[in-house]
Amino acid sequence: MLKLSKLAGALLLGALISLPATAADKAKGNTLATVNGVAISQTVADAFLSEQEAQGAADTPQLKNAIREELIRRELLVQQAKKMGLDKNPEVAAQADLARQAIYIRAFVQDYVKKHPISDEQVKAAYDRLKAQMGTTEYKLRHILVDKEEDAKLIIVNLKKGQKFEELATQSKDPGSREKGGDLGWTSTASFVKPFGDAVAGMTKGKYSETPVKTDFGYHVILLEDTRPLTPPPFDQIKQQLAQRLQQEQIQKLVNELRAKAKVD
Repeated sequence: MLKLSKLAGALLLGALISLPATAADKAKGNTLATVNGVAISQTVADAFLSEQEAQGAADTPQLKNAIREELIRRELLVQQAKKMGLDKNPEVAAQADLARQAIYIRAFVQDYVKKHPISDEQVKAAYDRLKAQMGTTEYKLRHILVDKEEDAKLIIVNLKKGQKFEELATQSKDPGSREKGGDLGWTSTASFVKPFGDAVAGMTKGKYSETPVKTDFGYHVILLEDTRPLTPPPFDQIKQQLAQRLQQEQIQKLVNELRAKAKVD
């Protein structure tokens, strides 16, 4: 049995898929099927098919028939919902508006990205910036994060007295590392906020920070266990990821510009 993708199924719940054929569609004979007198537009079926093809499905007669049957079933459910007056329910109407917005936004973003592609030069420049940020060294770290500076200072005092870092790490408010003795694994300084990264870069292997390191998260006591040369991932391996990030930044910049120009009362 043919299964329709989750993405296409979600789109069908939106306004686009539930729209019947328009008068223009009927005049052109652009009708897929008529259900209790309501025509379903072939354009809707074509949009659904495009979604399936984007998910890797092959354009086959079986798929087209499955789409036709799905649209008929959905039209029947829409008609029943309207008979119950659900189309006049404010909450349902609001959900339909949100679905319609999502379709328009996606169409706009796809069109914008197509007309403003990210060049290979931009991606390579982003890769070079990433390598510079990562540096040439990787660090094996532990840390203890607390809210108050005096608590961090007390932890340092206890370290000087010989208490083990892993035992003191049970006081940390970082749930991701607390149960592992504060272990953060191997990473570069670019993975952390600047005050933390700067502190690590100035530390000596095998030593802990003798003054608390303040960040927006609180106060850290850091232990640098080891270092090793850092080998950045190959360009081809992360090229697509970098291109997607640049596209996201491009769209965000556009949204910010539109927001700045908009008149909002």
